[in-house]
Amino acid sequence: MKLSKIAGETSQPPILRVASQINEKIARGETFYNFTVGDFDGRIFPIPEPLTDRIVDAYRDHQTNYPGPVGLPGLREGVRELVRKYADVDYEVDQIQISSGSRPLIYGMYRAVVDPGDKVVFPVPSWMNDAYCHLCAARPVPVQSSVGNRFLPTAAELEPYLSDAAMLALCSPQNPTGTVFAPDQLREICDLVVAENRRRGPGVKPLYVMFDQVYWLLTFEGVPYPHPAKLCPDIRDYLFCADGLSKSFAGTGVRVGWGYGPAHLVRSVSDTVAYIGAWAPKPEQLATGRFLEDLDAVDAFLVPFRSALHQRLKSIYDGFMAMKQRGLDVDAVAPQAGIYLTVRINLVGKRTPSGQVLKTNDDALAYLLDEARVGILPFSFFGAENLGQWYRISVGTCRLDTVPALLQSLEKSLTALQ
Repeated sequence: MKLSKIAGETSQPPILRVASQINEKIARGETFYNFTVGDFDGRIFPIPEPLTDRIVDAYRDHQTNYPGPVGLPGLREGVRELVRKYADVDYEVDQIQISSGSRPLIYGMYRAVVDPGDKVVFPVPSWMNDAYCHLCAARPVPVQSSVGNRFLPTAAELEPYLSDAAMLALCSPQNPTGTVFAPDQLREICDLVVAENRRRGPGVKPLYVMFDQVYWLLTFEGVPYPHPAKLCPDIRDYLFCADGLSKSFAGTGVRVGWGYGPAHLVRSVSDTVAYIGAWAPKPEQLATGRFLEDLDAVDAFLVPFRSALHQRLKSIYDGFMAMKQRGLDVDAVAPQAGIYLTVRINLVGKRTPSGQVLKTNDDALAYLLDEARVGILPFSFFGAENLGQWYRISVGTCRLDTVPALLQSLEKSLTALQ
């Protein structure tokens, strides 16, 4: 049966294929260490208790009608105060849009800015930009990043591609790497965007920046979090930021997101959110707005949450450094934020105990799944085809006491290779 051209060219993400293989192993009762999913186990990392109570109260109060297309005023005011306190930047309430998670906002930003055939520039590895380009018939322009810059692009790497681009898509803290832009690094990119728009002049569509900051409140102690609008106030006319409850408050299933930017851009994003009905549920909006009224309660949740995540990531990072010192061909990048750790496991070209030579990155991934019983995701799944030996480890469903067993299983399988 014929479908649209876009539907016919859309394939299943490889992450889902790996998830299916892992679920089959778990269903068979195999011991398995699954560090693939960018989600949280609510029994390990529950959402803030005051937020839970307020959501339940709102449902019991029968607050279940339409919430309106832009979001409830109390929530938008709460978002304004959150951003003002933690990022030291101020946006008006009419510059803030609420949606059912951050994804509709990102999609709305693509729809607001990108015409078919327009260029969208983004670093790789990165999350989902290639898919959004496909859905909008845009021309994806992936820019390879490197471990030397913690897999975050520099202005010099981006500059050759921006002169005729419609949008630059950035993410910090970055998915899949768990790393954060250095202030000078991000300031140079912002200055580059401002200079490009001055060169274009009036009457020409500007170069816009879609900035995914959904992990920003999980930046670890000692790591500065630079906000683009704080570093470079002149970029505000071209900057849209996407955020929400999903990561910083462990609320992936609560589906409350928010974005903010110049009013004309927010209005257009709001139209997309309205047309596709991507409103956050009213009870969750009411509850989140009331939760954000008490920023001391926000701090009380974030401080131990960040510490627990960092403890897990640091434990795995230390384990990789210890394996490296023992001569195994592995490496890792120190975690800076969020729930992800970047690791390198060089398997291609090595021979398994059964005599199989691991010739490709797919062979290497299969070995990790079948022999190490470890599920992690290669950077090739995030658009970086030539970085197959680099992987993302996610700890949102990780119990701390499982980390030693994970490292032991991984080291045993690596030591068995020739």
